[in-house]
Amino acid sequence: MEAKQLKPPQSLSAKFEGSFAYLTVRDRLPLILTKVIDTLHRNKNNFFDEHGEAGIEAEKKAISFLSKLRNELQTDKPVLPLTDGAEDIEAWNQYMQRQQSLMEDEQPVSWFKSPWLYVECYMYRRIQEALWLSPRVGDFDVFKEGKTQSFFESQQATKSLCMYLREVLIGRNNPNKNPLLEQFLKFLQVSLWGNRCDLSISAGQDNSQKTSPIDTLADLQRFILVDDSADLWAVLMAAQASGGTEIRGATVDIILDNAGFELITDLVLADFIVSTGLAREVRFHGKSIPWFVSDVNKQDFNWTIMQTMASNHKETSACGVQWKRYMKEGVWSYHDHRFWTLPHAFWDMATEAPDLYSSLQSSNLVLLKGDLNYRKLTGDRDWEHTVPFGRALRGFQPAPLCSVRTLKANVQVGLQPGQGEKLTSQDPDWMTSGKYAVIQFFSPPKEQVCS
Repeated sequence: MEAKQLKPPQSLSAKFEGSFAYLTVRDRLPLILTKVIDTLHRNKNNFFDEHGEAGIEAEKKAISFLSKLRNELQTDKPVLPLTDGAEDIEAWNQYMQRQQSLMEDEQPVSWFKSPWLYVECYMYRRIQEALWLSPRVGDFDVFKEGKTQSFFESQQATKSLCMYLREVLIGRNNPNKNPLLEQFLKFLQVSLWGNRCDLSISAGQDNSQKTSPIDTLADLQRFILVDDSADLWAVLMAAQASGGTEIRGATVDIILDNAGFELITDLVLADFIVSTGLAREVRFHGKSIPWFVSDVNKQDFNWTIMQTMASNHKETSACGVQWKRYMKEGVWSYHDHRFWTLPHAFWDMATEAPDLYSSLQSSNLVLLKGDLNYRKLTGDRDWEHTVPFGRALRGFQPAPLCSVRTLKANVQVGLQPGQGEKLTSQDPDWMTSGKYAVIQFFSPPKEQVCS
């Protein structure tokens, strides 16, 4: 019998143009769970040193919970409600009921019969539940080791990038130096290609940056399938030209993706746009809990700045000192919100997280890094490649926004007619290999922005 597909969410029109993207191979998630279990076991002595026998018991309890979770995943068991008492469980359990209402023949929502985005987010939330139900290990980041390793293995690339940034900023008033736009495009593309350093895609295997990112930009240019950089520049220029002198410059929100080298590239980009007056404020958004192996949380963000400050490389340390100063002065700020670790598409944000949506509405430009943000922007649907980016957002338009991603998931919209077919014939894995990228922009109607 042919597998049945889920209906679109009831809140969407019957004319909805995409269908859910489904998981067909679940090799990666059990592997990630196995690594999490192994990480907890290897740290049992640390738990004992900190909590005594209670730490060992907590480690065993968490491992038992995660082993059961792995079995549920591999054998297509029903998806279970969360029980840890955290503030987000009502939203999670309501979302599960929403999925249940879409099931035909009253089948239970299960791992193999649910949208891929939902069950993938659900697995990471269940990992956190296992820790919270074992309080002595509740604050332990099971992905920290991998993120730390990725950061240190990218040190040479970090040094090269920080050195280049300092040289650009020191010489920016020299008329013989490259114009501001050219430098902006370079730092934007460095941040773009930094997105390849994604541990959730490699299931925790080494995926660090080893070479100077600046040196590779020219060769990578032809792999950018959509490049709306000019639209970003226009937004920054418009913000710089508006208002009185004391308030010129854009407010930019960066929705972060991976820790490690990608975060360094994001911080360097933010440093550049603030130092050159293109932005007056940058608001970083990360996750409130460990998420998708290498996603940035508050601890990662602060740790990265401190490690950069402590570098024995002069230019790298200088960058870290500047970044710390930006944070202290409020020019930069870090924010997390539980919505970022819910399974909802972003078009649900105005309803599910109106405070977050309202905050983004005050932005001149929202940069969304990486695949997970793109999947949530587009609902992780099997769209036709030529569907306009704005249409796939389904009303999510708090401010001018731009997806900056390397392609590692089976969803891509906004391509030219025939472009997707040509790519498929030349490279069947073009949507998942990380070889290709987009800088994809959308701006809501001006009357909406003004309102």
